[in-house]
Amino acid sequence: MRIWRGTGLSPATELAGLRAAFPRPVVSIGVFDGVHRGHQKILAAARRHADETGRALLAVTFDPIPERVLRPQAAPPLLATTARRLALLEQAQVDGVYLVEFTTEFAALTPDQFVKTVLADGLDASAVVVGANFRFGHRASGDVTTLTHHAGQFGYAVEAVDLLTLAVPAEPTDDAHAAAQDDPRPAELVTVSSSWIRQQIAAGWVARAAVALGRPHRLEGEVQHGDRRGRSLGYPTANLAVAGDLALPADGVYAGWLDGMPAAISVGTNPTFGGTVRRVEAYVLDRDDLDYYGKSVTVDFARRIRGMVRFAQVDELRRQMDDDVARCRDILRTVTA
Repeated sequence: MRIWRGTGLSPATELAGLRAAFPRPVVSIGVFDGVHRGHQKILAAARRHADETGRALLAVTFDPIPERVLRPQAAPPLLATTARRLALLEQAQVDGVYLVEFTTEFAALTPDQFVKTVLADGLDASAVVVGANFRFGHRASGDVTTLTHHAGQFGYAVEAVDLLTLAVPAEPTDDAHAAAQDDPRPAELVTVSSSWIRQQIAAGWVARAAVALGRPHRLEGEVQHGDRRGRSLGYPTANLAVAGDLALPADGVYAGWLDGMPAAISVGTNPTFGGTVRRVEAYVLDRDDLDYYGKSVTVDFARRIRGMVRFAQVDELRRQMDDDVARCRDILRTVTA
């Protein structure tokens, strides 16, 4: 997959190489945070259109995401780093990406200007495939109707893909400590969106989030030196400095994977020891020979097994950790990363 980076303000100049490599591409536009199953449905439709017409598939996406520029104080956490987003787009069989540096100047483009400047002059799109709720241009004032209005003038087709609705089961739980976070609902039909997935992650419902993502939620970062309390308790952990403002699950203990290896994962402040800083720590099951300090790792979440608890005695914590590891081992026998 080839990547072009630019401002979006003068794509006719900065994308000359793209137009030569991918003449009249099929274009799909979106933030694509997490490249979840709803995004995958749109990209699959675009891929089919590209294959049927003998064109390349080009994704247009943004870095930073628009909310980071337009509403920085209210910007949501991310489901994936930019590098991860690009890798997931490649997995979705995208041939090329136009990664636009999102700025206030770019945000000021009217929908009409966006269509002419980016889609026509910059990309010379043969087709534009987007979600049915797609919005673009200054104050998100453009939509599919706007794209269709200009289609004849600029010679591209428009396909609006219906949003994806999934039956998502209730989050499995057997944790007496986490009653406030337990999901009381039965399976329900949900419209998949990045916002909905973030809500599930924030509540600790990582199994529900995984259904909509099409894979477990992932954190990435470098392993740093911690307090080494896990090692003193018999469970040496990797202390993760989480990268890129990624969405952290609710405080608690989770079954999951560190670099693909079964792990027990703690998210929270370590209240037994009076901690105040939220940390992500992972213990690889039955391994005490791993040295990850200074290395970049991934942590994937399968299921939340309990909330964060302050224990009166360290021995109580140790017994609970024994139980946590046993439960993680049982869970991870039945699910895969």
